[in-house]
Amino acid sequence: MNLKECTVVASGKMRQCAYDKLNDAVRMIGWQQGGRMPQEQFEAALVEADALYSTGNLRIDEALLAKAPKLKVIAQASVGYDNIDVAACAARGVVVGNTPGVLVDAVADWAYALILDSARNLVKAAAHVKSGLWGQRKPFGLTTDLAGKTLGIIGMGDIGSAVARRAQASKMRVIYHNRRQRGDDGQLGVKYFSLDDLLRQADFILLAVTLNPSTKKMIDAQALAKCKPGARLINISRGGVVDTEALYDALQSGRLAYAALDVTDPEPLPGEHKLLTLSNVTVTPHVASATAETRDAMALLTVENIFAGLQGKPLPAQVR
Repeated sequence: MNLKECTVVASGKMRQCAYDKLNDAVRMIGWQQGGRMPQEQFEAALVEADALYSTGNLRIDEALLAKAPKLKVIAQASVGYDNIDVAACAARGVVVGNTPGVLVDAVADWAYALILDSARNLVKAAAHVKSGLWGQRKPFGLTTDLAGKTLGIIGMGDIGSAVARRAQASKMRVIYHNRRQRGDDGQLGVKYFSLDDLLRQADFILLAVTLNPSTKKMIDAQALAKCKPGARLINISRGGVVDTEALYDALQSGRLAYAALDVTDPEPLPGEHKLLTLSNVTVTPHVASATAETRDAMALLTVENIFAGLQGKPLPAQVR
C-alpha cells in the first residue's frame, strides 16, 4: 500500500518527532493542542483512519472499532495495553502494536528510586527541610539499609531484570516469581520462588507484571497477609494489580512498613484519597518512563509499528 494514500489518526498529542515523521509520509489527522482530540472530531476522523496512533488515553473496544471500518493497525505509545480489547481487534483483522524494550532503563531507574525512597525516606527528608524542622534541629529519625535485604520481584521480564542488577549493586539478595521459571537464574544471580514463598521472604516486593485477568488484584488482602511483617511494596506495573482497600488496611495497621507507587487504582489518584493521608506512602504520577529520550523512542517505535502495519508487514513490536 502506498503510504501517501493512507490516513493516520492520533487520539491525542504526540511527540513532535513522531508527528513530523508521520506527517511527511501519510495523510495525518493529529491533535497537537494537548489532551484528547474532541470526541466528535475524533469519531469523524475514525471513519477515514487506516491506522490509529493511540496515546493510551482512550478505551479501544468493539464500539470504537465499529466506527473505523478501514482500520488496519493500532499502535499505542506505551508498553501496557490493558485499555485495548485485543481479541476484538483480532476479530476484525486489526493488528496491535506497543512499545516494549525502549523504556526499560528509564522505568528500572524509577523503580529503583522508589525502592530507595521506601527504605530511606528521601521524599520525607526533603519535606523535613522545607518545613523548617531541620532548622529547628528536630530529629528526622532513622531509616533502613538496602544492603543485606531481600528484594522479591514479581514479573522478572526485561524491566525486572534491569531492576535486579541495580539492586544487586546495593548488595541486595534478589528472588523472583514468574508464571514460569527463567532459564538464566544463575547468570542473573537470582532465584525462583513460588508467589507465597516470595511474599513470606521479601523485605521489598516489586510489582513489574502486566495487567491481565490473572494479575488483576493479585495483591489482595490474602496476599498481603502472607507478606513478611514490615515489608515494603513498590508498584511500577499497573494500579489494578493491587487491591487499593487492602493496601490501605495493610499500611494503616503496620503490616506493611511502606508503599511506593507510580501507578494506582483509581488513576489518577484524587488528592483527597485516603491513601494519601498515610505517612508511609509515596505516590508519583505514573511517570516512570517520562524522560524526553525515552518518550521520543517510544513515539518513534509507534510510528514504525504503523508503517509496518500499513504495508502488511509484521510489526516491530506486535501484541500477540
